[in-house]
Amino acid sequence: MPPSALRRTRLLLPLTLLIAWLAVGGGLGPFAGRLGEVATNDQAAFLPRSAESTRVIEEQKAFRRSESVPAIVVWTARDGGPLAADATATATRALASLTGGEGIAGPPSPALPSEDGEALRSVVALKPDLGDALPTTLDTIRKAAASVPGTTVLIAGPAATQADLSGAFSGIDGLLLGVALIAVLLILLVVYRSVLLPLMIILGAVFALGLACAIVYVLADAGVLRVDGQVQGILSILVIGAATDYALLLAARYREELTVPGADRFAAMNRALRRSFEPIVASAATVALGLLALFVSDLSNNRALGPVGAIGIVCAVLSALTFLPAALVLTGRAAYWPARPKTAPRRAGKDADAGTGTDAGTDAGTGGHAVWQRIAALVDRTPRKVWAVTLAGLLACAAFAPALNSRGVPFDEIFVNDAPSVAAQETLGRHFPGGAGNPAVIITDAGAAAKVVAAAEAVEGVDSAFAVDASGRPAPGAPLVVDGRVRVDATLTDAADSDAARETLARLRTAVHAVPEANALVGGSTAQQYDTQRTAARDRTLIVPVVLAIILVILVALLRSLVLPLLLVATVALNFAATLGVSALVFEHVFGFTGTDSSVPLYGFVFLVALGVDYNIFLMSRVREESLRHGVREGVRIGLTATGGVITSAGVVLAATFAALGVIPLAFLVQIAFIVAFGVLLDTLVVRSLLVPALVRDLGPAAWWPGALSRLPQDRGRTDQSVGAAAPK
Repeated sequence: MPPSALRRTRLLLPLTLLIAWLAVGGGLGPFAGRLGEVATNDQAAFLPRSAESTRVIEEQKAFRRSESVPAIVVWTARDGGPLAADATATATRALASLTGGEGIAGPPSPALPSEDGEALRSVVALKPDLGDALPTTLDTIRKAAASVPGTTVLIAGPAATQADLSGAFSGIDGLLLGVALIAVLLILLVVYRSVLLPLMIILGAVFALGLACAIVYVLADAGVLRVDGQVQGILSILVIGAATDYALLLAARYREELTVPGADRFAAMNRALRRSFEPIVASAATVALGLLALFVSDLSNNRALGPVGAIGIVCAVLSALTFLPAALVLTGRAAYWPARPKTAPRRAGKDADAGTGTDAGTDAGTGGHAVWQRIAALVDRTPRKVWAVTLAGLLACAAFAPALNSRGVPFDEIFVNDAPSVAAQETLGRHFPGGAGNPAVIITDAGAAAKVVAAAEAVEGVDSAFAVDASGRPAPGAPLVVDGRVRVDATLTDAADSDAARETLARLRTAVHAVPEANALVGGSTAQQYDTQRTAARDRTLIVPVVLAIILVILVALLRSLVLPLLLVATVALNFAATLGVSALVFEHVFGFTGTDSSVPLYGFVFLVALGVDYNIFLMSRVREESLRHGVREGVRIGLTATGGVITSAGVVLAATFAALGVIPLAFLVQIAFIVAFGVLLDTLVVRSLLVPALVRDLGPAAWWPGALSRLPQDRGRTDQSVGAAAPK
């Protein structure tokens, strides 16, 4: 075949792949901004499936004809003193005008004065399906309530919180994606000093995100998956970060192969793909399978993240192994302009045609090759000192991990900005019982309702308890009975999100469960927090060993060793513990958080351990490749030198993308953003750069037991044919 015809044939596959991905980007890209259409931010969707509070929500559906989402209107005097004598009557009349209005489910309750005479409160029942119309309805209520002279009006309760949550996630697609992509692009431009390569990598990540979002959209719209604002945000960050990481590894290896004498762009890509495919796929598998382990969780939001995140990872690795190779082959050395790779001088001897060697470890054009040579030399000279010092530092950080309070985020810290619902709830708590507006909800058999009320009122920490009528108001004599069941509201003396309220909740459950023939269930806001915390603790004890086992199996299969995989799993676990220790200090003393969301430690573990192993896979797969050629000691030195720059830049990019979650003003996502970003940097700069190579260098061939490398001398190359046969061709 003539050379020109051969060249056209070889261009056919990359052109086809490029056209296919352009079609994906053009046709499915818009789905990256449409997940909000199928997302729900209903807090009930986050609850444990088998918890008592979840069963209460299910039973409350039978009361749906009279149930609603309450908005609690709070009036206080502008001057901070007592309200006018006629304020109560005026407030009641003002809200009565809302009856029958759009979004209003029933007549508002009469205004109730506080014991100190400085505040009023009234409950307005809203229809539960207002969606985007909720803020408008709350504005209508606020305007009507403002007709009371000399008062300041605030709105608290579930309706106000729901509106603030919707506002926090409003525009999440464009904002989060824009911040993440800009951060990644700037880092790539600075580090790689190339114009075209960063754009190609970003484009591949965007295509992967569009494909992932389209798949998730279809599945969520069909009811197969559930998506909420948190899952939506994490998906965007996860795909951008993972796709960029995999792309950087392949691009660096391709650049390295382009420097081999006599290599054209097609042969270079063939070798780059062959040598990068296994570590990239193994890395993706650790993250995807680690996320799928969340399926065993009883928390709905954890179970939702598992398949959604795994879909994102699959799309990321698909883009990195198809779109990027096609784009790089079509552009060749021009992809790295102006720092185009130059062909290295031809080497004599057995490494001349090996494709890589001692001098092949260029740092992907970062200019940091000399830095990593010095680091590798330090590890090679004094490995025991290096790992001892780094281990001591990590253990010191890990010592603070028990100080991390994961009993939940107080209501006034859920939003990191000034949310109107939080200010309203604080005002409500100053003038009324702490649990006002967020009662414990008891569903009981009608025949035992009176006994349940009496039992509840006798519990320490309960301010009042009463059965309710069709409008949700106290109705001791004529409660609403649905299918033989009655709802009882118990107002707690302490704030609904406090530790004291959760202790009261436990006592309340014990008391009403003991009422004969009541079949009582206790739910409500405090019960949901209580159940979520207990379930999160159970999930951690179950999911953590499952994730570690998954990662260990993948590492054993990849590295053909048993000792080294155990060592790597231990180091990433230590990195996680050290990150939690630092986070405990930063959250309390820098950010001012008094607690973390109960799901934060588990999310942090899954992301940090799975993603942390990624970089160890990238490093150790290269160390293994070079050890088969040059011996174990040289393999560590060459592998660290060759991969140092690209893995570090990948870690910085991943940390920056997760840090972008901080633009969403929710404590949960800010905490996840810090833990993952800091943990990835700690893993990249300390664990993978110093601790792991030093340990492997100190252990020598024993680290690779029982594989072929364990029989290879520390300082010599291939000495037996069985080992030589395993070397890369």
